[in-house]
Amino acid sequence: MKVYKFGGASVKSADGVRNLRHIVDGEENLFIIVSAMGKTTNALEAVFTHMQNGRKQEALDEIKRIVEYHDSIISDLWGAPVRIEQVDMLFSQLRNIVIDTTYRASDAELWYDTIVAFGELVSTTVVSQYLNKTGVDNRWIDMRTTFVTNQRHKDAYVDIKASEPRLKEALANTGVGVFVGQGFIGAAPDGTTTTLGREGSDYSAAVVANILDAESMSVWKDVDGVLNADPKIFHDAVKIDALNYLDTIELAYSGAQIIHPKTIKPLQNKNIPLYVRPFGDKSKPGTVINATAPHVELPILIYKRNQVLLTIRSRDFSFVMEEKFAVIFSLLDRFRIKTNLINNSAVDLSLCVEYSWHIDELIKALNAENFNVEKIDNVELLTIRNYNKELYQKYASQQELLVRQSNPTSVRVVLREARF
Repeated sequence: MKVYKFGGASVKSADGVRNLRHIVDGEENLFIIVSAMGKTTNALEAVFTHMQNGRKQEALDEIKRIVEYHDSIISDLWGAPVRIEQVDMLFSQLRNIVIDTTYRASDAELWYDTIVAFGELVSTTVVSQYLNKTGVDNRWIDMRTTFVTNQRHKDAYVDIKASEPRLKEALANTGVGVFVGQGFIGAAPDGTTTTLGREGSDYSAAVVANILDAESMSVWKDVDGVLNADPKIFHDAVKIDALNYLDTIELAYSGAQIIHPKTIKPLQNKNIPLYVRPFGDKSKPGTVINATAPHVELPILIYKRNQVLLTIRSRDFSFVMEEKFAVIFSLLDRFRIKTNLINNSAVDLSLCVEYSWHIDELIKALNAENFNVEKIDNVELLTIRNYNKELYQKYASQQELLVRQSNPTSVRVVLREARF
């Protein structure tokens, strides 16, 4: 069994779905994980935001645009306007949620997960139906019935032990060798839909690979493999031919858009190689991630936008390091806020965190715990691994630095507004 994962950019159009069909041609033992098409997750987040703010008509208008987008892809694939019953049913369910739900702020993450999951449910239905239409017999799998997660909405972990018998049962005695399932989603023990964090489809594919003892996992992307920087920002980016698991985890933790940070553990535990391959040309080898690749010496640049810098100080000037960390990080966990950089002095703790709609709630809770908090919105985080003086001069020294953190091999800086 192999596992292939296709992201939203790969299936954003009918041509993309046709290319997916070309890539899987000839495969007989294959599990395909598919993300939502194009920017559908962003559009569904807008649906949630409208519902969150009581704007039901605006939410329904956004759903109408999402339906039209998918209808255009389906019509192109089938060569004429057609209705796919399962797709129509899913969109009907989504509309009913918006119309019937009495929203409560305490249930924000629950309703977020419930709504955005429709992107993957629809995309996989379209892909599965199209593959069947073009001669690739397959079985559609609802990952909410196979992946048991914890109750942590928006950032759930899969319980692999509990999920294994469910997934294997779903694949048994089906008479087919190709399966299509959703990335990004599962279900909590109470049956509610959960999501695994943005870009969590990589993690979904890795869990499937682990459970099925796959010979390999491949992630198909719009680049030739793993690059040492985002080519849209750093135009001199180059491909890395091979990475080991440890380097990949370190890079993912720093924010590199290589692979989802949760992905590596299920693969490493069973020594399953991961290939990052170009969606546009399946003959190219891409990049392999495994246990034996040498340590990467090439400089790697990782740039993250949409960050918030929090500077936290205890009002009684007690030493933050010694007695306050537990309180601060338990609150970060409660409000589901991801920390990307930690920097401390005797009485200050600076945190560069992902933007979240819970930031102000966190600050209020910290204030109640006798902390003063300074917040700076819209900052950026640049990490240069294996850096040298020339790279630092080129990309960091001329910026407005708010925080600088370095060790002999890496430097990380929080910037007011980067100019590259």
